[in-house]
Formats: sequence, structure tokens, C-alpha cells
Amino acid sequence: MLSHTVLHGPRILSPVAASALKARRTQTFRAFYATIRSLRQPPPTVEVDDLDPPDNDFILSLLKANPSLRDTKSYLANFGVRPPVPEHAAVFPSTILNDSTPTFPKAAPDKSDKQPEQVKPGPSPILSSILNPVYRRTALVKLQGPFTNKQLDSIARGMVYLEKLGLVSVIVVENDQVRGDDGERSALIEEIMRVVSALEAQGAEARPVLGTVVRLGPNPDDDQLREPRDFIPPEAHVFPSDLVAIRSALRAGEIPVLPPFALDSFCRSVRIDANDVLGALARGMVEAAALDDNDMNLSPRDPHADYFPDINLVPLRLMIISREGGVPSYARTGFPHLLINLTSEYDYIRNTYDPSWSKEKHSSLSNLSLARTCLAYMPPTSSAVMVSHRSPSSLIANLITNKPAVSSSLPHALLQGNRKLTRDTPTLLRRGLPIQVIRSPADVDKAKMNYLLETSFKRTLDADAFYKRLEQTLDFVVVAGDYVGAAIVTNEPSSDSSEPISYLDKFAVLPSHQGDGTVDFLWVALHDESYGLGHPFSINPNGGKEGKGEGRDLVWRSRDDNPINKWYFERSSGHMRMGSWVFFWCDAEKRLRVEEGRRANAGLSYIEEWEENRLSQWADIIPKIPSVWK
Repeated sequence: MLSHTVLHGPRILSPVAASALKARRTQTFRAFYATIRSLRQPPPTVEVDDLDPPDNDFILSLLKANPSLRDTKSYLANFGVRPPVPEHAAVFPSTILNDSTPTFPKAAPDKSDKQPEQVKPGPSPILSSILNPVYRRTALVKLQGPFTNKQLDSIARGMVYLEKLGLVSVIVVENDQVRGDDGERSALIEEIMRVVSALEAQGAEARPVLGTVVRLGPNPDDDQLREPRDFIPPEAHVFPSDLVAIRSALRAGEIPVLPPFALDSFCRSVRIDANDVLGALARGMVEAAALDDNDMNLSPRDPHADYFPDINLVPLRLMIISREGGVPSYARTGFPHLLINLTSEYDYIRNTYDPSWSKEKHSSLSNLSLARTCLAYMPPTSSAVMVSHRSPSSLIANLITNKPAVSSSLPHALLQGNRKLTRDTPTLLRRGLPIQVIRSPADVDKAKMNYLLETSFKRTLDADAFYKRLEQTLDFVVVAGDYVGAAIVTNEPSSDSSEPISYLDKFAVLPSHQGDGTVDFLWVALHDESYGLGHPFSINPNGGKEGKGEGRDLVWRSRDDNPINKWYFERSSGHMRMGSWVFFWCDAEKRLRVEEGRRANAGLSYIEEWEENRLSQWADIIPKIPSVWK
């Protein structure tokens, strides 16, 4: 008996099977809907105390950092193995090296009269890279408790991970719970030993430095320094000779852990604010490293001297680890700031700080002041990070990329719904640059602007034609620092004689400042002055409109082979390709919000009716803007 199988015919199901299939489809649809809905909602916050770290936690933290090529080069520049300098290398003045005197070839040596040279065996490069994988740098860490044992273990794990990557922590422990108590000193020492035990339990070597390292009172040399008027130096200071205990610990491969003690004028050890200890250490370690460099360059290095060549005392990072996390922001509805330009935003953040935030984050402003003090002494490339004890793995991403968890220059709508933004998102702080808004072409420093544009674009500027056009069309110029970056916005006439087109004519940052936060600082100021106007979080305290007015669509063009286009794609509302150009635009956020509210849940289509006219205008006007390059 032969059987016949129907492959493509209709199938008749029994009532029971049909009912089961219907229930299955309903269950599948609900699961699909739940998956889509979960994409729109932030994931629930999971306490790090409730989770045990996986065995490959360190590797996962490295992968999550997702560094770019520039980030990787920057990390290797700071931590890569340094080639040894030959001890007897001849040093020639630059005038000799640059002399135009011709060099004559040397005569071949007579091999019959010379004995074969003894070749001294050197260490294997692979063995050297294993034994000394990185050039070690230091970080100042404020550990602001109290923490439970599991929280402390999580923090210690982060410190060990950083040490593996070359960043050795100098930890100052602060415990708010024991401040002012009778047993304050013994409680702090006990807390120091808890931190040391937690570090050692994670495989690190740590040393409690219970003696006083810093001295109470301002540095005697402060009278000779010209500090900014509103800058208050720490109420403690350190001499290079006071750092012997810290040097000894670092030389032995140990993490020094210090209490907030200082030596007063009567040679008594007293407790002071941990912020003053960290500020004094930041300044003292930088000055000590400068003396080390001078001594090494001026005289032969004594192998028995108190100097270890593969540890740089200059702090590369300041890390403030607490139960509070970063500084809350109005733009994030109380969630932390992502990136702070201390030079231009410090006063504004303090003056507009919501008193209600102080209940949960009582030390945000004091830690903000600490970051400003320490970064004033640390190199311009250094940064500070305020992080919660719940996200210690984010310290690895900060070390490798030196960037915030999410770029602050992304569109506000993307930031609001971003899953990475939680109350525990770290705040990255940089010394930053002043930001100013210029309205008149006469106030532009043409020489500095020419250098900025030609260096950034690597082309020669037709200065006469460029500034002649600006005199007729300039809306405003945002300048970062001493012309290390600029955004030039012009008003281009529209074809129907309506509101002029707001056109981003130039956006440039010097190569030496790309990757140090200047690009984000500049774009945020551009946002606050153009398409972000009208929002309470767009108050620009740098001479702009301070958030008052109506936002306007911002449009610009870029060559289709421009490598920065990926960055533009992420920050624009839309783009349109036309020949060898790509046109980008950012919608006026206030108007877009009104349109979305008007349509309620219907949402916006890809191109609205009111957008069709503007797109045709842009396609007609923008390509006709003349080039200003020779």
C-alpha cells in the first residue's frame, strides 16, 4: 500500500488542535509585544550587591568599553611600553642635527685588524612585554562610604581591574557615618583595614598608610601664585619629602590606602576633610614628578634613589566613588550629568542646583568642587569621574576611552530614552575650556580663525571672500578656548522670502584637541544656541541667548567621503544625499515636540507635509553656497 504526502495542500485541523494553535499564536503575539515594549522602557535597576560577578567579568568590562581607534592610540600613548633610552646615547644640539653640512660616507672598517665584537644578549621582547606589560600611571581615588562588605568587594574588584591595565590607585578613605564621633579615629583606621582586606581578597597587594602625609594649612608658596579669583586652594599641602610612604608602596607594587589625617602646626595628627587631602596630593604629586624629571635630566640617576622609573606620579585620573554617583542635571530630569566642562559650567551648575537633590546627594557640590581643585593641578588631558558603587566596571571604560558613558552632544530625544542612562550613570568632568558666543564679524580674531580652519581642514582659506560673506550672512560664532574650536552659523536667504535658513557653515576643532571633550563641548553650545532654543536645559551662560527664543532648524552639508559623517549621522535628525554631498539637519526641538504632542500616539511620519517645502528649499539653496577654499 502506497502512502501519498501532500506538501502544499490545505490542512484541516480538529477543533481541539485549532483551539491549541490559536492559544499558541496568542501567546507568541503577547511575547513579541512584550519584547517590543521592553525596548522602549529602561531595564529595571539591579543592585550590584545582589549579583555575583562572572568569571570573565574583567574581559566583559574590556569589551563593553568598545574603544575607537583614537581611544586605543590614546591609551597606548599613556600606558604602552616605553622604549628604553640608551645610557650612553650621544646627545647633539638641534643646531647640529639641522645643519645643512653634507654627510660623507664612512670608510669601510678593516676587518683583519679588529676582533669580533661581543654581542650582549638582551631580554626577549615577548618576555619583556609579559613581565612589564604597561607603563604604570597613578590615579587619586576618593572612597566615600559607608559601604557594606559586598559593595566594598565590588569596588575593590574595579581597583584591581584598573591596576591590571596600568592605573595604580592612591586611595583616600572617607566615612561620612563616623564624622564627629568619639571613636572617630579608631573607626577610620578600622575602615582603612577593611579596604585593604577587600583589595587583598581580590588579589591585589595593598598597604595601609596610617601616618600623616599631608600638612594642615595652605602651601607657603601660594602667595607667589596667581590663582583665579574664585579658585580656593585646598586647606592642606604636601612637600615632595612627605610622599616617601606613598612612593614606597608604589615601588613595592602595593596600593596605598590613606585616612584623611593631617599634621597641624603642633605636630598633631588631626582629621580633616578628605577633599583637602586629595587636593593636596594632586598638587604635591605633580610637583614631585616635575622634580623627578629635572633630577633625571640634569644628573645621572642614582639606582638607590627614591625614584621608580616605570611609575608616573602625576595623577592621570581622579575617581570619586560613593553611594551617590554623579551630579544631577535638569536636562536629565535629575539623572546625572554626562560630561561637565568645569571652566564654563561650574558656576552655572552650582547656582542652579535644585535644593531637593541635596536630600539624596548631599555631597554632589562638594565633590564637584573637589574635581575642579584637583584638575587645576593635573595635566589638561586628565579627567575626573564621579561614579556610584553600583557601576565599578564603568571605570574601565573611562580609563580606556576617557569619554562619558553616552555622548552629551547626542540629540536630547535619544538621551532621554537611552538604556545606558540611569541614576548610577557616571559623570565625567574635565577642566575644559571657556565657551563664548560672538555675534559680530568684527569681534572675530581673523588670524586665529584662519589658523584653526586651515589646520582642521588641511586646506588654504580664501580669507577675503570668506569674511566678506560673513559680513553679510553671519548669525553667530561659538568659540571654544583660544580658538581651538569654532562653530560658524550663517543666515542664508530662502527662496520664498520667509525665515532665513540657519546654516552651519563651519565646524572645526584643532587636531590636538580632538578626543579631549572639546568637540562635545562645542556641539552642546551650538545646540543651546540654535535648534535647542526654548528648552529650560538650553540656558547657555556664555554670552548667548541663554535659552530664550524659538529654536530653528539647523542644516549643513558634508562631502560624502568625509570620515566625520558617522558622527554627524548620530547627531542629526535626518539626512539627504545629493550627488557628492550629504545634507544633514537638526529639527528645532521645541517645534518638533509640539508636533508630536499634537499627534498624540499617532507619531510622526517619515516626511511630514510641512517638511516637504523646506527640503526642496534646502536642496535648492545650500548647493549654491560658494566654496571659500583656494
